[in-house]
Amino acid sequence: MGAEVAEVRTVLDGDGGLGRIVLNRPRALNSLTHGMITTIRAALDEWIADGRVRAVVLTGAGERGLCAGADLRAMHDEVRAGGAGTRAFFRDEYRLNALIARYPKPFVALMDGITMGGGIGLSAHSAVRIVTERSTIAMPETRIGLVPDVGGSRLLAHAPGELGTHLGLTSASMGPGDALLCGFADHFVPSERVSELLDALARSSDPAATVAAHAEPAPPAELAGQRDWIDACYAPDTVEEIVERLLNSGVPEAKESAELVLGNSPTAVKVTLAALRRARALTTLEAVLDQEYRISCAALDGRDLIEGIRAQVIDKDRSPQWSPRTLSDVTEADVARFLAPREGDELGLA
Repeated sequence: MGAEVAEVRTVLDGDGGLGRIVLNRPRALNSLTHGMITTIRAALDEWIADGRVRAVVLTGAGERGLCAGADLRAMHDEVRAGGAGTRAFFRDEYRLNALIARYPKPFVALMDGITMGGGIGLSAHSAVRIVTERSTIAMPETRIGLVPDVGGSRLLAHAPGELGTHLGLTSASMGPGDALLCGFADHFVPSERVSELLDALARSSDPAATVAAHAEPAPPAELAGQRDWIDACYAPDTVEEIVERLLNSGVPEAKESAELVLGNSPTAVKVTLAALRRARALTTLEAVLDQEYRISCAALDGRDLIEGIRAQVIDKDRSPQWSPRTLSDVTEADVARFLAPREGDELGLA
């Protein structure tokens, strides 16, 4: 069976003690389809009651990454056709994220290479989260007119200081050191030791200890040395004031960050800031996922998601025409619409 057809491979390794989930679309950077979500869910549900399975390991096929997120080309076409399938995708995806976070058996995620968006949802809520020197971790949703989801807004909201606000509004990426600093990962394992680690996990009765034994000191976290200007500039509760502080800080990196924010969807960055501030006060992942479902469904009713995917993925002109076009054109009522409960269409996890 071809790699693009199989999509997800679920097997038992070793003596039957390790459930392996392999995202198997390497030519598409293992991007997620609805079928992949339901396949993973079915395997995890089955393994809960399977006494042979002591632990689960999530990896991605190929050399480029674990998962680049949802299949945006498919989403673009489906949203243009009405979006009902995408709403169902979000519902099942977020429920799977919640299951992984509460999974009753050790769940190990190998975030080797590119791990973004939906890939974060499958990995960064697991019990043991591994990065390598090849890891690129990001929640880049504001770049395509969406808002960080799959529980990512909770991770960003609880990152040290205002690092999560910076990452969420700019769509910037993290290397392995920054992923550890910001609470997206637990251990650094060099990529050359991954095969050895997987073999050891197949024989292990204590996956967490096995991973720790293979872990090494991570590369430095670049964001650690930028906390002063990040915490100062991203403290306000309006995007306009944040941008003003970034532009006036005198720090070259801050000015570059302001340009990134201003290039992203004005609506998405304003809703993202509101969502992150609210997520700090929400006590559970489930409550955050409920909020994200409202936001993501509201995005399907607007224009920016289709336009953002067009500009970044379909035509690749990198020149989205956002609507509204500027931050000042996005009203408080516009933001409130994304956060409002959806009558008859709530996720209902919390």
